[in-house]
Amino acid sequence: MTEGIEGFNRLSERQRMHLLFEVCSSTIWARRVLAGGPFRDAEALFDRADRVLAELPDAELDAALDGHPRIGAKADNPSSAREQARVADAADAVKAELAEKNRAYDDKFGYVYLVCASGRTAEELLAILTDRLDNDPETERRVMRSELAKINRLRLERLLMRETPQ
Repeated sequence: MTEGIEGFNRLSERQRMHLLFEVCSSTIWARRVLAGGPFRDAEALFDRADRVLAELPDAELDAALDGHPRIGAKADNPSSAREQARVADAADAVKAELAEKNRAYDDKFGYVYLVCASGRTAEELLAILTDRLDNDPETERRVMRSELAKINRLRLERLLMRETPQ
């Protein structure tokens, strides 16, 4: 049985904070999203999450990125593992090129290459990474923030579909 937004709203503040922190590893993001509740519907939660993310200062955005492993690296949380599932089956040459270009991206921009990887193959993710390496830092920061919003939305949708503890 899924609980949806009603179940989320019924949880204790601590439980909701914990779940939001699993979605995005920015404590400030989770606190500010939580402060907008209770939510009348899922769309209200999603809108609040997007607005809070859009207003996050760069330093806190960097904290949010800490919860995301490099594409192709060993995922350190169930959400990332699920999102990058199609990368695990990639050819070794593709994985090696992903690793090399991940390092180039990190060197150029100073943070992890972030992309909404759900349902995408390693080859698709590599092509996106290759294209994004041509971005200037300001453009890439906007693209990365947009990708983080997509990831957060997917994770929030999954959160609302799972059974919540009583």
